[in-house]
Amino acid sequence: MIAVADLAGARFVLANAAEVGVPRSWLPLLGTLKAAGAAGLVLALLGASLIGVAAATGLVLFFIGALAAHVRAGVYRNIAIPGAFLALAAACLGILLTQ
Repeated sequence: MIAVADLAGARFVLANAAEVGVPRSWLPLLGTLKAAGAAGLVLALLGASLIGVAAATGLVLFFIGALAAHVRAGVYRNIAIPGAFLALAAACLGILLTQ
């Protein structure tokens, strides 16, 4: 759903991006990357474990970057959101790597 919000240019997404210094022009690409990661995880559920590992790795790296953007900008009031997404992506990666 967050990928859809990025792609739709939801007000809260635009405000957060501006606050952490992410150019508005990047939002379609960032939304597409999130959607691709989610699609890769769905494919992993259907048995494509290598795609799932790649997707989960990409999402882990993506959300590390999101956390770094928050820290760089000194925006901590909502840092738990990318932190939670990072934790979920890392859990997916861990599960996929132990199969």
